[in-house]
Amino acid sequence: ECEVKHGLRLHLVNLYKDNLGNPHVPDKLKRRRWKQASGVSVRPVITPRWSKYVLTAVLLLSAVALTISFSVFYRRGSPAVARSSSGKVADGGLPIPEKSIAVLPFESRSEDKANAYFADGIQDEILTRLSKIADLKVISRTSTQHYKSAPENLPEIARQLGVAHVLEGSVQKSGEAVRVNVQLIKAVNDSHLWADTFDRKLTDIFSVESEVAKAIADQLRAHLTGQEEQVIAAKPTDNVEAYDAYLRGLAYTLKTANTPANALGAQKYLREAVRLDPKFALGWALLSYVQARGYITLTLQPTVALREEARQAAETAVTLQPNLGEALMAKGHYHYACLKDYDTAVHYFEQARLLLPNSSQIPASLAYVARRRGQWDRSESYFNEAERLDPRNVNLLSQHAISYICLRRFPEALRKLDQVLDITPDDLDTLVYKAAILQAEGDLPHAAALLAPLHPNADDTPALETQVYQAILERRPAQIIPRLKEILAKPDPALGYNNGELRFWLGWAQEVAGDHAAAQESWRQARSELDLFLKEQPENDILIGDLALTNMVLGDKAAGLALSERNMAANPIEKDAVLGPAPIEIFARVAAGIGEPDRAIAALQKLLSTPYNSPLAENVPLTPALLRLDPMFDPLRNDPRFQKLAASPATNNTKR
Repeated sequence: ECEVKHGLRLHLVNLYKDNLGNPHVPDKLKRRRWKQASGVSVRPVITPRWSKYVLTAVLLLSAVALTISFSVFYRRGSPAVARSSSGKVADGGLPIPEKSIAVLPFESRSEDKANAYFADGIQDEILTRLSKIADLKVISRTSTQHYKSAPENLPEIARQLGVAHVLEGSVQKSGEAVRVNVQLIKAVNDSHLWADTFDRKLTDIFSVESEVAKAIADQLRAHLTGQEEQVIAAKPTDNVEAYDAYLRGLAYTLKTANTPANALGAQKYLREAVRLDPKFALGWALLSYVQARGYITLTLQPTVALREEARQAAETAVTLQPNLGEALMAKGHYHYACLKDYDTAVHYFEQARLLLPNSSQIPASLAYVARRRGQWDRSESYFNEAERLDPRNVNLLSQHAISYICLRRFPEALRKLDQVLDITPDDLDTLVYKAAILQAEGDLPHAAALLAPLHPNADDTPALETQVYQAILERRPAQIIPRLKEILAKPDPALGYNNGELRFWLGWAQEVAGDHAAAQESWRQARSELDLFLKEQPENDILIGDLALTNMVLGDKAAGLALSERNMAANPIEKDAVLGPAPIEIFARVAAGIGEPDRAIAALQKLLSTPYNSPLAENVPLTPALLRLDPMFDPLRNDPRFQKLAASPATNNTKR
């Protein structure tokens, strides 16, 4: 209680929180309390005739002040939360933490343009060290790599990424000498908080990465545990040549497209890195990840030898450094991608999560596992978590879109793909995905408009096959046949069985065009090429499916059925909810082609109510529209049961 003007006395309440306001009583009030407690007489309260009006006015003003105070507090949030340049929160709708940072691509100032990989590697290594600090929010490189080294609209970029700070840098490498420039910027006002230049020998590059990470942590007042300090200061290898090979391999893994060329390039240099330093745990971990990823995505030929090499690399990494997060990630990815051992994979991913608190790769990997288990809701939750850590990762957004495609939730898939195009306009694979969705919806004119301007290379097999499928669905394949012949005239050996698969598509196009003799010749050649790879890749379900279809169109009913049934037995839906139904589609096509409509229609009935990834072209599952358009189902056209399936409304697999 205190006295204000005109003898009026008010009761005051100190409204404060742990992180807002002052809990202590003001000195003036302390003095008045002391006087009262000391027995000093207090001046009597004189109430003028108009006091109730004054009281009312004061109370109203107090109420207004309180309302404004609470409004400001809740808009601002905790003092530990920074506002963007516009006074808003991040694009995702969440407040921007003050201890948050994005590391933009480092500019390569080396005269030798071949050294660009080195700048990419140094940036990624600094980012990786920062990402192991749990008290920091660090945006993954996959979200920052599409920006320039020193963009002009820094506050807007920070808002898109949901960070308060940005690190810019440049790297110059000349022989054994390296110069690294870095500057830490507060994004809200584009002000420089810290900058430094490091001139070092190549043999001392690790100290630069460690010093930069430590300096940034200090500037952002991030709390570091003892273990985190050790991790930041760690030197992954003493062999400069091994580290250089590692950075070259790493640069291939950081490219946007997951193509055979990039997978082979990464594998080549990472093998060299661990050959030069067999105790290079980080090199072994990345090598295993590249091989396991190539095995499951078929960007590397999925041989038994490749799977074994991935296992050995992961186990070597874990043996050398049991607490290396990347090694545990590699072990988990091997169990997921090569063995489909999901329980063990999750065990390793959860262990790695403790050591890699900012890694979007871990929730993304958990999303892939949940998807394979048919846990679509859980998978989507993990995707959302990964996207909060890595909001502009085009591969992550594309994978999320693929989940929607499997579920035939095409509008949501298209929205995700549009997000990708906002980041990488005119991206070929994204445009092809959109065209494949339009094919599945029966909208061939709009699909054709998207596909016509595109010129995919031979190593982008799904995109090329989607163009061929478009011509087949339109039943006008004459124009695409010369393109396939041109590619197959000089087949790339690195594409492995994909050359035989493209030859199958050539035969299909020739058959639809009415050239039966040419089709038979293409299919015979395709079968002989595919057979050669089956011995080395006995578990490659796509290869087995290709052979089943090829034998069917060549009139070998027994071989077609046997291969398709073998594929279904080896890949049950219970083991893999994404790819498990794909052999059922192959079986339906084979059964339709050999004159077994009952079995074909039973399989199609099951497929139309099942989410899955198709084995053909860009992997969009069968829909009623595709049943109406696809020539391979022509033998079923007069069957009322098939007509009913083809006329049914589009299926949206909302069940989880």
